[in-house]
Amino acid sequence: MLLQRLYRFTNFNRILQRSLLYKNFHPACKKKINMQVIRKLTVMSPFTVMGLWGMVKSNNEDQTQITTKELIAKADALFDRGDYKSIYNLLSNYKDNKDVEILWRLSRAVYKMSEMASDVEAKKLIYEGYDLLCTALEIQEDHYAVHKWMSILLNSKSILEGTKAQIKESYNIKNHMQRALDLKPGDAMVLYMLGCWCYEVSNLAWYQRKIASVVFTEPPISSFEEALMYHENAEKADPNFYSRNLLMLGKTYLKLNRKEDAIKYLKKAAEFPAKDDEDQKTKQEAQKILSSI
Repeated sequence: MLLQRLYRFTNFNRILQRSLLYKNFHPACKKKINMQVIRKLTVMSPFTVMGLWGMVKSNNEDQTQITTKELIAKADALFDRGDYKSIYNLLSNYKDNKDVEILWRLSRAVYKMSEMASDVEAKKLIYEGYDLLCTALEIQEDHYAVHKWMSILLNSKSILEGTKAQIKESYNIKNHMQRALDLKPGDAMVLYMLGCWCYEVSNLAWYQRKIASVVFTEPPISSFEEALMYHENAEKADPNFYSRNLLMLGKTYLKLNRKEDAIKYLKKAAEFPAKDDEDQKTKQEAQKILSSI
């Protein structure tokens, strides 16, 4: 009996000692393991660390690019549907990103919105679109679409500011068109725009020419022949792409006393399937000219 008690007491002491030993040993083991991990991290090659960081950074950049591409695709789809207000609401949140692809598309939507706005609102929109393009040009000078829409917004801005401003900005407007054409040769819309510029300069009233001679040492000059060249090249580049190019061909042929050619294109403009209000107005103008011939 006594031996059994001694055995139990001795066994209990052993268990207690083991418990105390483990309690003291476990933190030391944990500390040792942690120190081994730290040593491994400390001796890790800086190139390995950079590689890991680069991989994370690259993945983030790819995600940003995908997001931007999706944003642009959505904006272009909305533009095709004529939903300019939705484009404005979508892209306005990203204009501070200084992304040229976003800035010029936002300015395009602003311009289209101005065409349907009241005079006061249209003026605000035109200046907003112009400022967006100025920012885009500072970021990237050699972007075709930025120059194309700058010529359009600058023309609209100068119209708001009066005849003198229109004449004063005429060279700048043409320079932006020409730069766009240099960056994207054969673009039908830019060729159409250059044709319109030549037509308007050739068709200046006497008082406008007088203002031009005061503003410039050498006032802007062109001819109806030059206007016709651009409009014909636009039609060759993309036949029937735009109802107004057909109208301008008819009007320019009339100025050159080529009546049969004028009637041919005026009829095409009058019969053009209208997709929007602009096409409808073009058809009406063509029909009016045809009835007066």
